[in-house]
Amino acid sequence: MALQCAPGTFPAPLLAPLLAATLLLTGCGAGGGRTADVRDAAVAFQEGLRTKDAAATCALLAPATRDTLELSEGKPCVTVIAGEELPVAGSVRGVDVYGNQGRAVFDGDTLFLSRFPDGWKVVAGGCTPDPARPYTCVVEGG
Repeated sequence: MALQCAPGTFPAPLLAPLLAATLLLTGCGAGGGRTADVRDAAVAFQEGLRTKDAAATCALLAPATRDTLELSEGKPCVTVIAGEELPVAGSVRGVDVYGNQGRAVFDGDTLFLSRFPDGWKVVAGGCTPDPARPYTCVVEGG
């Protein structure tokens, strides 16, 4: 038996599986929201560096990253972050999100982020590709 439908319509038995497949493939739109959230956090971090707002920059670091930075220098994050040699980021070239992990690639820097209860935080920054490892980072957590 052939299914006949008006142009632009689907028979009811095919509509539910098609809708389910669409939602599965798109993640109900959550991926786009997470991607925007990662991008926003990464841009805010870079803006904090650019404007030398050490408090805002440190607030966007993941707790373990901030702790590692402070322990390695024996000083508060706001003092240490100002002296770090983090590159000028430039424009965002791309954002990848995999579950609770994200990567923001800028013209001059790559940031890695994780999702925490209070939002996306930078776990590593000043990262450049390294043939011996995936990346070498100026700032990273322990």
